[in-house]
Amino acid sequence: MSSEMITVDESVAPAAPLAIRVENLSKCFHIYERPRHRLQQLVLAPIKSRLKGSAVKYYRDFWALKDINFEVSRGETVGIIGKNGSGKSTLLQIICGTLAASQGSVEVNGRIAALLELGSGFNPDFTGRENVYLNGTILGLSRQEIEDRFAEIEAFADIGDFIDQQVKSYSSGMAVRLAFAVAINADPEILIVDEALSVGDELFQRKCFSRIEAIRQKGATILFVSHAGSAIVELCDRAILLDSGDKLTEGAPKQVVGNYQKMLYATADRRAIIRQQIIDGDLSTASAPEPNNDKNTDDIAQAQPVIEMDESYDPGLKPDSTIEYQDHGARIRDPGVFTQSGVRVNNLVRGRRYLYRYAVDFSRDCERVRFSMLIKTVSGAELGGAMSAASIGESVALVENGKTVEVQFKFTCNLTPGLYFLNAGVIGLTNDTETFLHRALDAAAFRVMTEPNCLATSLVDFHCSPTLNFVQGQ
Repeated sequence: MSSEMITVDESVAPAAPLAIRVENLSKCFHIYERPRHRLQQLVLAPIKSRLKGSAVKYYRDFWALKDINFEVSRGETVGIIGKNGSGKSTLLQIICGTLAASQGSVEVNGRIAALLELGSGFNPDFTGRENVYLNGTILGLSRQEIEDRFAEIEAFADIGDFIDQQVKSYSSGMAVRLAFAVAINADPEILIVDEALSVGDELFQRKCFSRIEAIRQKGATILFVSHAGSAIVELCDRAILLDSGDKLTEGAPKQVVGNYQKMLYATADRRAIIRQQIIDGDLSTASAPEPNNDKNTDDIAQAQPVIEMDESYDPGLKPDSTIEYQDHGARIRDPGVFTQSGVRVNNLVRGRRYLYRYAVDFSRDCERVRFSMLIKTVSGAELGGAMSAASIGESVALVENGKTVEVQFKFTCNLTPGLYFLNAGVIGLTNDTETFLHRALDAAAFRVMTEPNCLATSLVDFHCSPTLNFVQGQ
């Protein structure tokens, strides 16, 4: 598995303040009960309509979208959430121009790259290389632009010699990799993602999220559709809730996702009431207090048998998404996780203490130096980290040219099973301003191993101890 190294360009190109405007947008589909009704609509309906003096239809109307209105500012990341059939994909297809609206209008300012159904636009009889040129042209790139970016596309897809094989011989994962590589290298001003990141392995997902983060930092606008509320909360500045073709609400991602979940898990007799409360803005997202069942109970956690596990090192577990900032007199190298006895590992055991180490080589005298670390999820959510000094006044006053500093952070692995990524950074004074002398994003990765008796859920293990009290019914 190749490791991609990217130099971050922090410049933001000027652009119009408004990226997308959707006004009174509606989409109606014709639903035919039987195949013959299509022919009858084409041939008989016009004749009967003239004879009767009123419209005759052999279909029923299905409104996938009904009077949708919203705006997306340049550089904003907006999440769209809703259950299956709510109209999310239809909305994105109209914005992308692959589907015509029945009513209303859509205004788009900027080049769009859409990750809707990855690989669906590939010709299966063409090779991967030929499809890169085909899809790149569809996305608005000239042949010269595609040729200039081909090496980066090929490296990102990382499918080896299959690039010159017919796409019909690809696995679904290989097609996804190539399609994403093409779309993400089109330098989009507007990026539209429809559940595309739910495919592929965790390392590839992190690689995709990392590239999306880089595009976002350049000022691109992102529309992100997902059924995963946590991804909407982590990635988006604002969220929109769709249901049965209606826009119910928009606002802060946490509040919108909370309302969506309340409606999703409501009983059938309560769902319509909650839906109307969301539309009216009367629904509180506060959770009801949980009953206290801690009286006269035994701690269930104490009853769980202890499973002895050992750490290990997998040489293949390396990030494909490493991003390095330009260095300014310092350079990070050899980041990794170690046991307290100094053994390099990347398969960790929940609850144990570990060392995150990296070395920093200095090529000039640097003043007021501090070092940092950060742990992130696959989607890029920042879970926590640390600095080597709390303030600039407590930093290392001077590190001389030619010196190497070995940096070490101890941390407790209070994370639930899953894949996580580590950043490394060194900060110092440049022209009397504190700035990064060097920074490496996704510098290292580690996996927290699965345990048969782990009761913890979500990301962080808070060492919760569940207890149950069975009370005889009245």
